[in-house]
Amino acid sequence: MLVDAKKTTLLLVDMQERLLPAMTGGGEAEARCAILLKAAKALEVPVTVSEQYPKGLGHTVPMLKEETGNAPVFEKLAFSCWRDKALKDHMIAHHEAGRPLVILAGIEAHVCVMQTAADLCAAGFGVFAVADAMASRAPASHAMALDRMRDNGVAVVNTEMVVFELLGKAGTAEFKALSALVR
Repeated sequence: MLVDAKKTTLLLVDMQERLLPAMTGGGEAEARCAILLKAAKALEVPVTVSEQYPKGLGHTVPMLKEETGNAPVFEKLAFSCWRDKALKDHMIAHHEAGRPLVILAGIEAHVCVMQTAADLCAAGFGVFAVADAMASRAPASHAMALDRMRDNGVAVVNTEMVVFELLGKAGTAEFKALSALVR
């Protein structure tokens, strides 16, 4: 299974102002999420953003908020995005519109991202968890999340894999612009 730009959406999970600074590797995850957002914009891949209890954790960090453009933002209390009715309905609409694949990035890897990945997989989505575009407070938690996602049928990938799979070929203006971001 490869990421296909015409069949995929990007779900950015809880990359929020008060949460991100507590993450080990949060800066790298933020930079990788920015690359994913640029690729999604260039290749017309729909983006969805979740925010866990923004009243307490703040909103999406400014750098990523700028990159999301007019992407829908869903406030949630459930850890899994799938367990929030509005977000679930939104993802189902994407699936029914021919986009059954989800690129998943964000924080915390072992809580909201992992639970969302497992639920999406169980619901019939093809899920690509972008390991270097997610973080947890403790590195061991991040590693366990990746193992658990693999055990649930999630494809664990990195940002460069996603970008080149979305592109599909070299020799385009998009290739020139996006390949420079991951090298």
